Amino acid sequence: MSEVRTTDDTADDGPDEGGGGAVTLTLGDQEIVLRQRYELTSIANEIGIALFFTVGSVAFYFEALFNLGVTLFVIGSAMLGIRPAIRFARRVQLRKLTRGMPSEVARDF
Repeated sequence: MSEVRTTDDTADDGPDEGGGGAVTLTLGDQEIVLRQRYELTSIANEIGIALFFTVGSVAFYFEALFNLGVTLFVIGSAMLGIRPAIRFARRVQLRKLTRGMPSEVARDF
């Protein structure tokens, strides 16, 4: 059984927060698994972005590694595009579980 609880918090009414109070969607074990899966994917993506851009930046110091640096920057840039794809996939999954548009996804990672 699912349960939706809302709290009235007027400090969270900006566009990034979804325009309202905090909402907690409880779906039991499914919610926990879903949140952990997408959070872990998002964290791994962020670490990859940092590594590709850092190593690519260092490669620019050496003329022989210039092409490697450019390649790593292109990969890092593509990974920046994966960030919204992860959020979108999570939103779709939550929508399937809740059979409607979940309102708590405004604070995605």
